[in-house]
Amino acid sequence: MKQSHLFTKTRKEAPADEVSKNAQLLIRAGFIHKEMAGVYSFLPLGLRVIENIEAIIREEMDAIGGEELIMTALQRKELWEKTDRWNDKNVDVWFKSKLKNDTDIGFGWSHEEPITDMMRDYVSSFRDLPIYVYQFQTKLRNELRAKSGIMRGREFIMKDMYSYSLDEKSHQDFYDRAIKAYMNVFKRVGIGADTFITFASGGAFTQFSHEFQTITDGGEDSIYINRENNIAVNEEVFNEETLEKIGNDVIGNDHRKFKKEDFDKVTTAEVGNIFNIGTKKCEQLGLFYTDSEGKKIPVWLGSYGIGITRLMGVIVEKFSDKDGIVWPECIAPFQVHLIGLLDKEGKVKVAAEALYEKLTKNVEVLYDDRDVRAGEKFADSDLMGIPVRVIVSEKNIAEGVFEIKYRQGGKSGEVKKVSEVDLFKMLEK
Repeated sequence: MKQSHLFTKTRKEAPADEVSKNAQLLIRAGFIHKEMAGVYSFLPLGLRVIENIEAIIREEMDAIGGEELIMTALQRKELWEKTDRWNDKNVDVWFKSKLKNDTDIGFGWSHEEPITDMMRDYVSSFRDLPIYVYQFQTKLRNELRAKSGIMRGREFIMKDMYSYSLDEKSHQDFYDRAIKAYMNVFKRVGIGADTFITFASGGAFTQFSHEFQTITDGGEDSIYINRENNIAVNEEVFNEETLEKIGNDVIGNDHRKFKKEDFDKVTTAEVGNIFNIGTKKCEQLGLFYTDSEGKKIPVWLGSYGIGITRLMGVIVEKFSDKDGIVWPECIAPFQVHLIGLLDKEGKVKVAAEALYEKLTKNVEVLYDDRDVRAGEKFADSDLMGIPVRVIVSEKNIAEGVFEIKYRQGGKSGEVKKVSEVDLFKMLEK
């Protein structure tokens, strides 16, 4: 893409009412547009990042047997009444409305009920199970707080997966595989070392759950971690009862007794969660299968979520500096930011155009072809955070080289000059 074709523009200042670092940087760099508190539009650059994150998650979900679908966001009142999750006392984040015929509807904040109800059309025998389905979909939650940018939105993109299993053992087997798949996702996007699976409250879903929490100063949560045993507990369930359960169940048969002083408190942001729902919801909604002896048995249900836009916000919080965003290469909107500096004779433009045509055959490139000064181009490039910057200038042309500057990883800030041959070799790795 040529930067002159982007309708978005960078800006020096974020909106005065935007307090979160992730949204400030994403707005200034032209990735998102703020509609209102907790509601953002994702612009072309932001959409490219979302699609890259989704591609990684899709690979990991497919690898454990997931099948992708997409459900409607419109929810039937009577379906949620069966599980007692329609009333605002039990679920306080509903957006609700009425159809023209006065029928009550809700807007999807989660999808356990409709997907489970749908499965009644496809599950009757033990031969029909297991089933693992997932979707990428916009969720709507009437959050009381919306001051963390895209890390806590009233409208956001989520990957939610649902597992339907024959019994507790097969359910637990998949649950454990999902944990590994989630950790693979977080490792691939660069936050694996600082992400912990924590024991937490299940909230409106179930009594207990597991959350994936990433250490970041911009987070809203607090967890307690024991690095020696790689154990983490959410603050809301950090008590003697939970520590006893961890000592009995998590460590093994040695029944180790943990004390509160064995844990360190850190600030985190939730990037994923999984819920062991069991058979209750399937019993409430009438999802049963017939076993080999003709007995009617309720299906085991698990629910697994990753907030796509929240994950994007956490990555910005973690990987940014005084100059702007620093995208990990795997999710960056482009791999290369090609910058052609102005010259009177137009030689730079010709050389940059030629390089752009060659690069785009194998590499995703944003080419800054704008008629603006070098300082503005460099500042915008730092703000946007594309991993590799390639500079074409009169001096470089005279020397027969291109100037490379890295914006990510251990090479951040490193500058070197390479030939065209070496440039392509470097980008092919």
